[in-house]
Amino acid sequence: MLDGILFGLPLTILMGPLLFAIVQTSIEQGFRAGLAVGAGIWVSDLLFVLCAFFGVSYILAVVQWEGFELAVGSAGTIILLIIGFGMLLSQKQEPAPSETNQTRYKSYFSLWLKGYLINTVNPFTFIFWLVITPAQSSKYLAASHGVGKFYIGILAIIFLTDFAKIALAKKIQPWLKPRNVLLMRRIAGAALIVFGIILLIRCCLLFCGKIDGNTF
Repeated sequence: MLDGILFGLPLTILMGPLLFAIVQTSIEQGFRAGLAVGAGIWVSDLLFVLCAFFGVSYILAVVQWEGFELAVGSAGTIILLIIGFGMLLSQKQEPAPSETNQTRYKSYFSLWLKGYLINTVNPFTFIFWLVITPAQSSKYLAASHGVGKFYIGILAIIFLTDFAKIALAKKIQPWLKPRNVLLMRRIAGAALIVFGIILLIRCCLLFCGKIDGNTF
C-alpha cells in the first residue's frame, strides 16, 4: 500500500483542471459544493481503477511470456518520460482561481457531474490509470492481494489530498499564483521522470534475472 501512496503522490500535486475545478468551486460556492465536485472526480477514478484492476487480472494469462515485464515496463516508462518532460519544460501559466467568477450550478448533482466529466475526459487520467499504473502494478501480480493494496494506496492518497484541497481552498488560494503553479507542475514532472527511470531499471534487471518480481 505504501508503494501505491508514493506512486500516486505526483498525481495529487498536478496543477491542472482538476485542482482548479475543486478550488474554484469551493471558493465560490462553499465546502459542500467543492465536495460534490471532488466526489465526481473520485467516482471517475474508482471506475478507472476497476477497469485497470480487472485488466491486470487478465494480464495473468500473458505474464508467462518471457519479455512481458520488459515490454510493459518500457511502454510505461516512455509515457512517464514524455509526460514528465512535458510538464518539466512547460512554460504555460494558468490563471489562479478567484472569487470573481460567477458561474453557478443549480444542484449538487450538476457539480458532481462537472467533476466526473473533467476527470474522465482528461487524457492524463486515462493514461495514468489504464497504461502507467498497470505497468507499475504488474510486479504485484504474484503476491496475494498485492495489486489491490497498490490501488488502494493510490486512491487513499488522492482522496485525502483532494479533501484537504476542498477544506483549505480559501487558505491556499493566495498561494496559487501562476509562478507557484508552474513550479509545482515542474516538480510533479520531475517526480514522474524519476518513477519512469526506476520502472525501466527494475524491468531490465528483472528481465536479466538480477532481481525477483517483488524487488522495489
